[in-house]
Amino acid sequence: MKHLVLTFLLLITLNITAQSKYITKTGSVIFEASVPSFEEVKATNKNTTAIINAENGEFAALVLVKGFRFKNALMEEHFNENYADSDDYPKATFKGKVTDFSIEDLNGSKKNKQYNGTITFHGKTKSLNNEVLSISKNADGSLNISGKLKLNVADFDIEIPKIVSNKLSREVDVIFEFVLTKK
Repeated sequence: MKHLVLTFLLLITLNITAQSKYITKTGSVIFEASVPSFEEVKATNKNTTAIINAENGEFAALVLVKGFRFKNALMEEHFNENYADSDDYPKATFKGKVTDFSIEDLNGSKKNKQYNGTITFHGKTKSLNNEVLSISKNADGSLNISGKLKLNVADFDIEIPKIVSNKLSREVDVIFEFVLTKK
């Protein structure tokens, strides 16, 4: 009987904990390093995993670097082999916390929130402070989280060869959008 009660309490605890997390495995991350008058340098990854803890606003995302798709295959190959070194650094991650996050405050309209955390790419980690994202709760209970940030390629020890230096921006726009459902 004692084991049955403990098992029941454990299941209730796990169920309560699980209800406070929202997750997706189909989030979208887009990056663009284009410069005017040259070919667009833009890629999309639609298989990003993201999770948020609704109790405390802790947020994390994982991107498989080889999942980025470009308009042409040669550009994708150059990105993976010459810039991202995706065989050596297969994942990019974000870990952080949304400031003043409260699931109860979300009512369908977008709310802008600040977040702090770290982003790791190409084996280098950079702090992100007071960045802004938008978050809203849908009628079905899912959460929309989206935002945009600028990253400098030098912060991640990515060298741009002189031959293409005027065709690639040293500041990369990163746009993310996630629809997370209760776990």
